[in-house]
Amino acid sequence: MSATLQARGLAAGHGDRELWSGLDLVVAPGDVVGLVGPNGAGKSTLLRILAGLRAPDDGSLALSPPTAHVGYLAQEPDLRAGESVHDHLARRTGVAHAQAELDRQAQALADGVPHADEKYSEALDSWLALGGADLEERVAVVVADIGLDVDLALPVTALSGGQRARVGLAVLLLSRFDVYLLDEPTNDLDSDGLDLLEEFVGGLEAPVVVVSHDREFLARTVTTVVEIDRSLQRITTYGGGYEAYLDERSVARRRAREAYEGYADRRSELEARARMQRAWMEKGVKNARRKQRDNDKVGRKFRTEQTEKQAAKARQTEKAIERLEVVDEPRKEWELQFSIAAAPRSGEVVAVARNATVQRGSFVLGPVDLQLTLRDRIAVTGPNGSGKTTLLALLLGRTPPSSGLVSLGSGVVVGEVDQARAAFEGDDVLLDAFAREVPDWPTAEVRTLLAKFGLRSDHVHRPSSSLSPGERTRAALALLQARGVNLLVLDEPTNHLDLPAIEQLEEALESFDGTVLLVTHDRRMLDTVRLTRRWHVDSGRVTEIPHD
Repeated sequence: MSATLQARGLAAGHGDRELWSGLDLVVAPGDVVGLVGPNGAGKSTLLRILAGLRAPDDGSLALSPPTAHVGYLAQEPDLRAGESVHDHLARRTGVAHAQAELDRQAQALADGVPHADEKYSEALDSWLALGGADLEERVAVVVADIGLDVDLALPVTALSGGQRARVGLAVLLLSRFDVYLLDEPTNDLDSDGLDLLEEFVGGLEAPVVVVSHDREFLARTVTTVVEIDRSLQRITTYGGGYEAYLDERSVARRRAREAYEGYADRRSELEARARMQRAWMEKGVKNARRKQRDNDKVGRKFRTEQTEKQAAKARQTEKAIERLEVVDEPRKEWELQFSIAAAPRSGEVVAVARNATVQRGSFVLGPVDLQLTLRDRIAVTGPNGSGKTTLLALLLGRTPPSSGLVSLGSGVVVGEVDQARAAFEGDDVLLDAFAREVPDWPTAEVRTLLAKFGLRSDHVHRPSSSLSPGERTRAALALLQARGVNLLVLDEPTNHLDLPAIEQLEEALESFDGTVLLVTHDRRMLDTVRLTRRWHVDSGRVTEIPHD
């Protein structure tokens, strides 16, 4: 089914803060609209409004036809305790709900409920459209294609972060929605998963709205870019792909700056002229007063005329200033500026594992024989579910080995940004959660540091769990500046971060003089960050790849 989603005059806010307003957007079949903007600008909020999960503060939505199925795939999916992988796939593709409705209408039809035949027909059409008839066959194919080698009867909550990422990809590949709303679909995907995602989105006829900070993904898929400007609460639509958006935005910003500078220079010139003319006029008045008793009538008349001329010129100049078309100064975009605080150096051996294994069900990591030494800068790569996060937990002592030995060296102070951003997951307000991590800091200094990371008064008193994933990531980065570390462990740090923040993180890593363990699928970051070694993890086996 072809569908069109139309938004008119949409507005949204958070608390008493307006996020944006006046959004007009039409997403038709074949359109892939990329939503970009800084963390906390309201991109996920917009997707939730388009999905019908939140009412806009103003404006209206129209879906044509009204019976079209809208699929909203959140960046943090609702994981339900005890729900199996299979049931999770069925629920998030909409098939489970359609099946339940079909069963209910079938029972109503059997009971002879009036008009049940019509409702049963509608439920059947919906179930078929969402792919309920062949879901089981397609699940088997998709699971094999993406390498999701897990028992589908397992609870989805028992899977690793990488395995959950593959489950999210499977949901997308299995879905048959009429409109797709995708929130950070590239997070945690390995290169194979990214290729499959790009192929899927590129082959869709259904309209797509996607939030992503993955520039390569955006460049390969989107046809239109909608930019949300947080500082100006403004939304701008750019036709064409992502590269065209970058060029057009750059030109627009340059022209806006040039227009303002031209206006400022002209106003400054006129104001200087007006000041000079007023000074001459005042001097002429003083001279005229001083020489009032001069018997030279011609001289007095001349001086009076000159004074009047200067006054007239001054008035003309002031009117010229008033007639100038005011050009507002373009607001400078907020940029994250931070460094990673360094602790005193550790011993020469930072961490060591000898014949260490970790067993989780049928998955086995190891045996691992590794040594992490002072100032090593190691990239940890590998497909989703291969054991990268488990390896980090093993080396840091969070997960005890099933066999073998693991130990941290002397004087090691760990700073970590984990996949889950676990320090800021609870219901405590952000200010309290952060202060708990740095108990010696005065509240005023905590607030100042958080503000530096874009987390201001409208953020610090909110429950940590209510913050966007990008905002929680900023809070995790702020901890790295608050506490001195000599071992930096980053597990997919670019997830949920906007581009300027990613670039600032890369700069901070360049100047950090300690030891680094970096897990990422961001190919650009791997090319940008200075590295000395590379560990590759695949199916629980860790091998060292010679660094180029």
